[in-house]
Amino acid sequence: MIIASVFVFIIIFLVVINLPVFGRLPKGERLEKIHHLSNYKDGAIQNLSVTLMQPEGVSFFEVLRKFLLSKQPNKTPSHALPFLHPAIKEAQKSSLPEIIWFGHSSYLIKVDGLRILVDPIFSSTPSPFSFIGSKAFKGTDFIKADDFKDIDVLLITHDHYDHLDYQSILKIAPNAKIIITSLGVGAHLERWGVSTNKIKELAWNQSVNIFDSLTFTAVPARHFTGRKFKRNQTLWSAFVLKSSAAKMFLGGDSGYDTHFKTIGDEFGPFDIALLECGQYNELWPYIHMYPEQTVQAAIDLNAKVLLPVHWGKFSLAMHPWNEPVERVTIAATEKQFPLITPKLGETVTVGISHTNDKWW
Repeated sequence: MIIASVFVFIIIFLVVINLPVFGRLPKGERLEKIHHLSNYKDGAIQNLSVTLMQPEGVSFFEVLRKFLLSKQPNKTPSHALPFLHPAIKEAQKSSLPEIIWFGHSSYLIKVDGLRILVDPIFSSTPSPFSFIGSKAFKGTDFIKADDFKDIDVLLITHDHYDHLDYQSILKIAPNAKIIITSLGVGAHLERWGVSTNKIKELAWNQSVNIFDSLTFTAVPARHFTGRKFKRNQTLWSAFVLKSSAAKMFLGGDSGYDTHFKTIGDEFGPFDIALLECGQYNELWPYIHMYPEQTVQAAIDLNAKVLLPVHWGKFSLAMHPWNEPVERVTIAATEKQFPLITPKLGETVTVGISHTNDKWW
């Protein structure tokens, strides 16, 4: 009986971990490209600087224990968050780019008459299954994946569940004209039925020009990847977006490091930087930024203004839900650095000054 039970458990486990939601590891020519990356070593892609998943002397199980037992008050809002009905189908009002933030790291960029959707996650949880993980805050379900038809560019920075959302991709990718992502992520997309012909994967410092007006360049970030057990088999990136009217830094996820200054020196100045500003903790200080580091990163990039993202939809750390925006506001004020904190669904026009209502 015990042997039979173990056998059944193993079969169920193998079936579950091979479900489509987990994607697929790179193979063939894609894997060869990864193996030839200058930062591929010891069977995995490496960061530019040595990057521990947690501080020395702290085990993964200690991190997990503290996370699960955390009693931090105010981890989620006590009320539904306010939002504006987003103008996702309307054309740009001028030649200047427009950005609409949907919470977390999902936003729409309208530029040169085109629509670019970044890291869309419209599922209720940032996890492989809806019954696992943090639930989206009340009020953040004002937009659905079904609302995005015929997107010109779908940009995916890396393969974590809160950036590469299986259910959202199934609905958005089939009608997206082009998908731009980090090297290796295409293996997941192909597993989900996305045509190889529309996927453009970039290694760090590689560029692609599309529609004769947009140039995307993948640049280094300090993070990691993985949807199952094996980490860092696909690349993680930030992206430089150059259009006819502006230059934007699309940050994805990254811990703070010298790469921001290097990117700023080579590609800056930027008209705007969208940088992560949440889900940080002293137990994983190298793979996400504290809000004060977010401001410094924007300064290093030589950006004209900062729009903080990676907050406002999920609670993936132990801090209060609105602490990231409170701290980044204080830090930006101290540094006298321009900051934009739009409401969910609000349209931000790049190059025009904005007031920052403390709507949170």
